[in-house]
Amino acid sequence: MDMITDAAVVARHEAARQAGKPGSTAKSGEYLTFRLGGEEYGIDILRVQEIRSYEPPTRIANSPNFIKGVVNLRGVIVPIIDLRLKLGCDTAEYNAFTVVIVLNVKGRVVGAVVDSVSDVLELTREQIKPAPELSSSVDGNFITGIGSVAERMLILMDIEGLMSSADMGLIG
Repeated sequence: MDMITDAAVVARHEAARQAGKPGSTAKSGEYLTFRLGGEEYGIDILRVQEIRSYEPPTRIANSPNFIKGVVNLRGVIVPIIDLRLKLGCDTAEYNAFTVVIVLNVKGRVVGAVVDSVSDVLELTREQIKPAPELSSSVDGNFITGIGSVAERMLILMDIEGLMSSADMGLIG
């Protein structure tokens, strides 16, 4: 096993260890589950404002390809991020199952495009396993743990951390 050189990964594991949950920063609670490509992800339900069908947003010039544009949501201009493109999923096709999860992140409303929404699951601390240690060339900083429910495995994400990261340019 390679020695971990990514200081952020080391810091995340140290913070989790001090919190009494070795290797996992995800907490028990309710998670909204959704699909990106062939994988299932989970985010803290408390960050979700609503779920909407996908409608093509107004494109913003010179924005990265994962920022699809903006929509007007009851008078609020909401940036729309395609998580499939941001996280490097193979395909990003828009169909009847494609939805936008409207999130409230650090007081800002942001939309996240996903392939489909599955359900809301309650996960206990025992059902959440530590995220695997990845090499420093793989950005796993937004993976807080792996949820295991029956035959399903969920990649638990820190959606607030992802949406407020510097490369997104959304939240200061």
